[in-house]
Amino acid sequence: MILAVTAIALLVAMALTLARALLGPSIFDRILAVNTFGTKIVLFLGVYGFLTQRPDFLDIALVYALINFISTLAVLRFFESGQLVMPKDKE
Repeated sequence: MILAVTAIALLVAMALTLARALLGPSIFDRILAVNTFGTKIVLFLGVYGFLTQRPDFLDIALVYALINFISTLAVLRFFESGQLVMPKDKE
């Protein structure tokens, strides 16, 4: 019962975070909201895995967390320098 309530609360939080991502005043607010949305998806996958008694969802959640982290760094680097690789003179 408590896991179902937690899953519903996470879905509500995900909806609010998605609204923030769509209505954010700056691009960095939107990137932060998308990163937070990804973190909430990881939490939801963990809760859903326990709710359905399928522990393999935890592995999927860990992989998604790594992808979320790396993609956030890539997007921030792109908006900082305009490209995804560092120029040769800055290395």
